[in-house]
Parts: sequence; C-alpha cells; structure tokens
Amino acid sequence: MKWTDVSEIAIGLSESLPDVDPTKVNFVDLMNWVLALPGFDDDPNHCGERILEAIQQAWMDEVD
Repeated sequence: MKWTDVSEIAIGLSESLPDVDPTKVNFVDLMNWVLALPGFDDDPNHCGERILEAIQQAWMDEVD
C-alpha cells in the first residue's frame, strides 16, 4: 500500500481504529497510524498535508 491508495488506507484505519473519530485526528497521529498499517510500504517523506487531508476525508466517508 502506498500514500496514493487513499481508499485502502481509509478502510485499514477504520478497521484498526474503530473507536477513533477521524474528524478529531491531528495529522501527526494520522501519519503515524498510516505508517503502522499492515501492508503499508511507502516512504514517509512522500507524504504531505494534501495526502493526509485526502486520507482523513476518505476515512470520514468510510465511517459514515
């Protein structure tokens, strides 16, 4: 899984962190949680604010 796999990441986050409200997550925690997902294999330096915003939005959509 890479940073561009936003939907897969959102699904992984919703499954691994079911009690977390994605609307209240800061980007530091979000990045760390993505890096810890099983199957995630991408360079942390390839992540930026726009990618994290997209992941957070997809995670919110997944929860709804």
